[in-house]
Amino acid sequence: MVKAADGPGGTALETRASREASDEPRWLNQDELAAWLANSAIMISLPAALDARMQREAQLTFFEYMVLSVLSEEPDRTMQMSALAARTAASLSRLSHVVGRLEKRGLLARSRIPGAGRRTNTTLTEAGYDVVVAAAPRHVAAVREYLIDELEPHDLKALQRIGTAVEAAISRGRTTAAARTTASPGVALEDEEP
Repeated sequence: MVKAADGPGGTALETRASREASDEPRWLNQDELAAWLANSAIMISLPAALDARMQREAQLTFFEYMVLSVLSEEPDRTMQMSALAARTAASLSRLSHVVGRLEKRGLLARSRIPGAGRRTNTTLTEAGYDVVVAAAPRHVAAVREYLIDELEPHDLKALQRIGTAVEAAISRGRTTAAARTTASPGVALEDEEP
């Protein structure tokens, strides 16, 4: 639950340490709540709209398209599964399932990386490249229709700045979580899919 605060939500003098030390949640003020709800609408509605349109126009889910697209941008159209999972913000389990589906359609191929560990490369096939190239103009048209063309130039710069800041905060959180995991004795970490 998100609760709107009665006050401005803290002062510039308030330090992160003092905020974290308090047991009381820092509820969102009215402006923060309005911004959060608008952003939530984007996070929920935009991927759903892109997914529905991609399935209708290209017989791919939005996530499948993103997997193919990321691989198409690599010089040899190949990435290690763990790197591909990071680039698409997916768990290895989810990615492995989707890659298996795309592999059955002949759009991707998986190969084990020699050496210790369970490491796997995923390669975009020629058929997969043809599919992503054919789908790309429709995807860009949807992105323009639903987002880009609705914004002013200064909005685009703000959106870029916001996206960069949010991604940095998420990356810091992942780094902190990874450090805690590797510091825990008895926790086995696999580089690749289950």
